[in-house]
Amino acid sequence: MVLQKAPQRARLWGYGLEGSEVTVYLSGPVTHKTTPATVTAGIWRVTLDPVEAGGPYNVTAVSQNSSRTLTNVLFGDIWLCGGQSNMFFQTSQIFNASEELALSSKYPHVRLFMTAWGMSKTELTDLILVELPWSEPTARVLSQFSAVCWLFGRYMYDRLKYPIGLVESCWGGTPVEAWSSVRALKLCGLEDAEDRYLLPVSLRAQTQNSVLWNAMIHPLLNMTIYGVIWYQGEANAEYHKDEYNCSFPAMIDDWRLAFHQGSGWQTTPDFPFGFVQLATYKENSTDDGFPEIRWHQTADVGFVPNYRMKKTFMAVALDLPDKTSPYGTIHPRDKQDVAFRLTLGARAVAYDEQDVVFTGPFPNQIASSHVSINITYDQPVSVAKPKSLFEICCSEMKAPCGPGSLWVPADIMDWGPTSVQLSARRCSDPTEAAAVRYAWTDWPCGFKACPVYSTSGTLPAPPFIIHRYNGEGNIWKNY
Repeated sequence: MVLQKAPQRARLWGYGLEGSEVTVYLSGPVTHKTTPATVTAGIWRVTLDPVEAGGPYNVTAVSQNSSRTLTNVLFGDIWLCGGQSNMFFQTSQIFNASEELALSSKYPHVRLFMTAWGMSKTELTDLILVELPWSEPTARVLSQFSAVCWLFGRYMYDRLKYPIGLVESCWGGTPVEAWSSVRALKLCGLEDAEDRYLLPVSLRAQTQNSVLWNAMIHPLLNMTIYGVIWYQGEANAEYHKDEYNCSFPAMIDDWRLAFHQGSGWQTTPDFPFGFVQLATYKENSTDDGFPEIRWHQTADVGFVPNYRMKKTFMAVALDLPDKTSPYGTIHPRDKQDVAFRLTLGARAVAYDEQDVVFTGPFPNQIASSHVSINITYDQPVSVAKPKSLFEICCSEMKAPCGPGSLWVPADIMDWGPTSVQLSARRCSDPTEAAAVRYAWTDWPCGFKACPVYSTSGTLPAPPFIIHRYNGEGNIWKNY
């Protein structure tokens, strides 16, 4: 297994006779023993001294005349991988799977653990079942493990050069409400809202409020972890969609608090949280909720980190469609690019690497004339003109555009190193352009073929919607 390295302190726990004392001994490159812990309500918990990355170690728990020893234990960073089916998507199913599986033996210091599916109406102290106990990667083991989780861990190991522990806990077809505690749901008015009849009958049990939090996350809270990566949101495209801008950030905040407290204050209270912005599903859909969920994944800001979602990072995946995926278009097989984009965010946000570009271009200024709209981005851009993906809302009212507003395509007229100029002529009166949005569709472009990228060509611009009038007046400049 892998335990969390210094400067955090790893937490260990187990079972014993009520009132007995348990002492834990660490032996290996460094040795020490813990202060004896008393078994209370059948459980003991100890916190090790900080241990630098490396190993292997033996960890022995001793109580009276009995002992148990864990062998081949490493210290590194623990990442929890959660979400629904695109996180569950197995390494054997991705593009170039055979090559990836063949690499497994080269990464013995990336260790894997996987919870089994389970549900509970109450918060559990232990997992109902373990699908994969702590294991070194082999082709057989890895074939059933999360591809995004594995690739992220492998890429981070290549960068960090010390052990990585990956804990997979996910279930396909599940909404954020099932992974959220009652505390978090109350913040968004969802504690009693369970419109599960909007979802297929086969999924209703595991979509109930908090049942997966109770059974598949709460038992892990004693563990000291470094961070979380998350891939979920498809199930909320038609289920409490309009509340996702509250429920998702609330879940992140609640997980942070719970892991901090559960680990005896060893998991940092603002641990890094990375997520995948939804990929594609229906090529010709005009209203399936995916654009809105992508926006809500950022708490309606458009990018992360932001004031509402601090120390978060995001992998944009809307330019990675897979029309011929045998697992359905909702499950694209290119998980390598997804994981790579997550690692860029982790390097910048979780590991404080400087000068790592980890977000695609995002507007920081909009100006308009009587015939055009000029968007200035926060970084240099690479622009391809053929398909615009920009739209403008035509409205006579000086107010934010709503669901019934008229949106028309806005052609790209020109572009510069950091800007794109759009035509506003498709409004009957170009001065009536009241909002602009980008890539506001489920399937906006072909594979890596959206119009706006970072200058490196690797990071697509995320979707956005910006209103000219925000209730306090015009926020666009005129030129």
